[in-house]
Amino acid sequence: MTPPEAAAPSEVPLRRRLASVASLTWRAHRRAALAAVALAALAGLVPVATAWLTKLVLDGLASGEDRSVLLLLAAGLAVCGLSLTVIPHVSTYAQRQLRRAVRALAADRLFRAVNSDAGLRRFESPRFQDTLRLARESSENAPDRLVTGALTIGQSALLLSGFVVTLVVINPVLVAVIFLAALPAAWIQLGLSRERARTMWGISPGLRRQIFYGELLTRPEAAKEVRLFGLGDFFRRRMLAELRATDAAERRVDLATVRRQGLLALLGGAVAAGGLFWAVWAATAGDISPGDVTMFVAAVAGVQSALSQIVDRWADAHQALLLFGHYVTITEAGPDLPVRADPRPVPELRRGVELRDVWFRYGPDHPWVLRGVDLVVPHGRSVALVGVNGAGKSTLVKLLCRLYDPERGSVTWDGLDLRDLSPAELRSRVGVVFQDFMEYDLSASENILLGDLTAADAPERIRAAARRAGIHDALEALPDGYDTMLSRIFAGPGDEAGVALSGGQWQRLALARALLRDDRDLLLLDEPSSGLDAEAEHAVHASLRAHRAGRTSVLISHRLGAVREADHIVVLADGRIVEQGGHDELMARDGEYARLFTLQASGYTSESPADDPATDTQTRDVPADDRAPEAAADGRVPEAVAER
Repeated sequence: MTPPEAAAPSEVPLRRRLASVASLTWRAHRRAALAAVALAALAGLVPVATAWLTKLVLDGLASGEDRSVLLLLAAGLAVCGLSLTVIPHVSTYAQRQLRRAVRALAADRLFRAVNSDAGLRRFESPRFQDTLRLARESSENAPDRLVTGALTIGQSALLLSGFVVTLVVINPVLVAVIFLAALPAAWIQLGLSRERARTMWGISPGLRRQIFYGELLTRPEAAKEVRLFGLGDFFRRRMLAELRATDAAERRVDLATVRRQGLLALLGGAVAAGGLFWAVWAATAGDISPGDVTMFVAAVAGVQSALSQIVDRWADAHQALLLFGHYVTITEAGPDLPVRADPRPVPELRRGVELRDVWFRYGPDHPWVLRGVDLVVPHGRSVALVGVNGAGKSTLVKLLCRLYDPERGSVTWDGLDLRDLSPAELRSRVGVVFQDFMEYDLSASENILLGDLTAADAPERIRAAARRAGIHDALEALPDGYDTMLSRIFAGPGDEAGVALSGGQWQRLALARALLRDDRDLLLLDEPSSGLDAEAEHAVHASLRAHRAGRTSVLISHRLGAVREADHIVVLADGRIVEQGGHDELMARDGEYARLFTLQASGYTSESPADDPATDTQTRDVPADDRAPEAAADGRVPEAVAER
């Protein structure tokens, strides 16, 4: 089933974006929000009071006003001066407190929304990744820009109101001229904000590729091949090409901004100069007092400054709102994997798991990966999946975990459709090792603990899982034992670089992570030994055979010797089940399984024709110790059959 598409960021109404920001601000830190509003109001009123008090002092001095009145006015000016000095610092503190609280709450909501997506399909969409990148970026700065902008606009509006009243008293015509001059500024700035938002969306894929190439040049996982194959300059050139492309797009917007804002500055300067000439002319004619001239100059500057602040902040807030649409899109998007509001409880597995006429593909334009698959995994039995690359084995495991839903057919748990169950509860009953397992930059203990966080206070469970996976001795021998940091980019307990495990050791660590869930109903093992040497592979599969005895399990392995003891072997080809049965039964049938098994086994015999291209292709990448004749008796075979 194709998941519902989230609304495009451009389709999210501005009022919904504003409501989201207001909710974030109020819930994040109410006291800081109220303090910031009060201080912004004072910051807008004090300059107007200062201008009026200055006018009164000057006019009082000119007219010989009583000294006590002048001293009282001077005291008022002093209070205003102190307020203008103190308010910005206190306001900055309140706004920073608010900014940190809003940023934390916005990040929490964003990642809660991302984590609530039960499926994987949306994460494989480039468009979603671009939206997510901009959502993360806007969650960090858009609320701050919007809150700061709103406070500045409110402060400037109060300042503007006070000075407009002053100008109306002195010369109402000039007020109209100033406001008419501000209209093109507002129109131009809003146009620039839309252009910047479009540019941010347009360059998002390039920015992600730039980050990708930069990480290839710096991540230790890529360092070996980058140096071995001489890829450093290649990736550096690609990174710089993406950087230049994004810089060029941003430069075009910056150039348009300079041109348009330069014209606006000239227009504002002309209006201010004209007003000043009029004020001086009127004062020389005796129409206004010297205090009026001072007041007029301050009012014109204040009105223009307030209008400029309002237009600039509104344009910036408008751009932030446009980008904040990506955040709202992510946080309000419905799940790509539908989850029932009242899911049925997941019972303890008693009968088994079943796939009924399952069809699946990764997208409408993609080929079918599974085509009408019917499969039963009986309770307490082990089922092995075998097939070449693209057969659909790993996809089948993902469906059993309900990371995807089949497009047709159903997957059931004791007869209950997985779509009627809670994905989280279902997965809590499953232990899994994925072929593309994660290597976490955490301690060895934490790498295993992630398989079941309830074992945090039970280190003996972690060690028991490591023993079953055959990694305990290696972890004990590390500098800090299980507390050793398994990372080259983060320091360990003693501020020293962590330890890098081998590929096989990481594989066993991932296996231990799955085996920590030793009491789960279903165990899914997707290539649990593909990175191990022959001896380690034999030990791991021996341990797994003992662990899987009497348990419901699904094993995928392209080393067919590892699956021969499964209760039931299923052969997939082109998304269909072509054979199934026990090892001896399938070998006697002389079908696809027998062909693959014989092809693999031929890699262990000296009679293998060295000049047979097909046989050579299947065995040439097998390590020498994996081709040892002794391994044939154990049933271990080379990595001949590819995955999925």
